[in-house]
Amino acid sequence: MKTALLIISAMIVFAIAHPHGHDNAHYKFEYGVHDPHTHDKKSQHEHRHGHHVVGGYELKEPDGTHRYVKYRSGPHSGFEAIVERRGHAHHPGKHGEHGATSYVGVTHWGNQGDDGGHED
Repeated sequence: MKTALLIISAMIVFAIAHPHGHDNAHYKFEYGVHDPHTHDKKSQHEHRHGHHVVGGYELKEPDGTHRYVKYRSGPHSGFEAIVERRGHAHHPGKHGEHGATSYVGVTHWGNQGDDGGHED
């Protein structure tokens, strides 16, 4: 009886110490690009611990604005992102015309529900 209890206890300890699936998955990374020749400038960072992910990225848009995105994801909240564009967009006009300028701000994106925010 004591041997059976010891084996069951060892199996429980092993199951707790080595969970199945990716419940304890974790990582952290970041990278960046700044190319003075092409003017490409962007970066990203992300951290995952279990089912929770937090991260963000930024990049320079072709129209001259900068996009900043912060996001998080979890099993209960789904995917949530805050998108912010800073600066004045410059759109070149046709030959002999002036370009246009647009002003941009912040957009909030969240979990859109089961249908992904699309109504039929």
